[in-house]
Amino acid sequence: MAYTTINKPNLHFNTVLWTGTGSSMSITGVGFQPDWVWYKGRSFAYNHGLFDVVRGTTNFLKSNSTDVEASVSGVTAFNSDGFSLGTDAGGVGSGHTFVAWNWKANGAGVSNTAGSITSTVSANTTAGFSIVKWTPPTASTPQTIGHGLGVAPSMMIVKNREVAISWRVYHKSLGNTKALDLNNTNTPVTDSGFWENTTPTSTVFTTGNGNGYSTGGSTDDFIAYCFAEVKGFSKFGSYVGNGSTDGTFVYTGFKPAFVIMKRSDSADHWVIKDSVRDSFNLANKRIYPNQSAVEDTSVNGSIDILSNGFKQRGSDTITNASGGTYIYMAFAEQPLVGTNDVAATAR
Repeated sequence: MAYTTINKPNLHFNTVLWTGTGSSMSITGVGFQPDWVWYKGRSFAYNHGLFDVVRGTTNFLKSNSTDVEASVSGVTAFNSDGFSLGTDAGGVGSGHTFVAWNWKANGAGVSNTAGSITSTVSANTTAGFSIVKWTPPTASTPQTIGHGLGVAPSMMIVKNREVAISWRVYHKSLGNTKALDLNNTNTPVTDSGFWENTTPTSTVFTTGNGNGYSTGGSTDDFIAYCFAEVKGFSKFGSYVGNGSTDGTFVYTGFKPAFVIMKRSDSADHWVIKDSVRDSFNLANKRIYPNQSAVEDTSVNGSIDILSNGFKQRGSDTITNASGGTYIYMAFAEQPLVGTNDVAATAR
């Protein structure tokens, strides 16, 4: 029996690299038609670009900024093996190198009435990922929002598209009273305005009452990226650093293709690692979702990407402070058992 029903993780998540030409481009090699594209320039400082099929092409959000959604010539089409880029939003700078992380949902979305208000949901229940769009009718009343996953999300990334307010991140390791901001280094903020102190269920999550720290707002448009754990494909958890180059090992049950980490007991950067930019160990290339900075290649921030998890190999405080606590999200490059299993391969 296979360890996971997802025997080819790269049909649900994949990373691609390219070098800009200065002109519009088509990026291929994703292996599927992506529904969420998150890209970043590696060799020059520019904003992150987040695009999805539910909001539609050219609708641009930045993980490193509170800015409202803008219409730019960034991702201009989602194609069968990748996406097309226009000349705006920093994706095609001549001679510059880029990375894009790509997730498969389920197309442009359908109406979901599981919550107190109707949402538009594009859900890949096999891979535990959905894109959710909604407009609350009032800023003073908490709302429940249908997410379409069929199981409770372990992590959610939420943005008010029309107000310059921080991205809000729910993570199961922090609980339902706290949120982190994706666009800065802060520690978790405690406020009932985030999730109304209510843990997501298999059908809905709850947004707050519209105060300054909330994910609610009268007639504002919102987007959420929701993730549920799938054994052998994705993992969401926490670890404690040890401050050593023989660092903490984090078991995921698969070889990671992508890891996001964030210190949660002290202010520090979010970090993205992937196995395409670092195809062998030590994996020292990291991008900060909360900054427009160039790719950091400090050895002091290295990890080993292993067959069943990842191990810290740096001693800096960003990812491995002695006694520091961290949350993470990881997706598989290769399951521990799956494509290597004869029965699974035959399917």
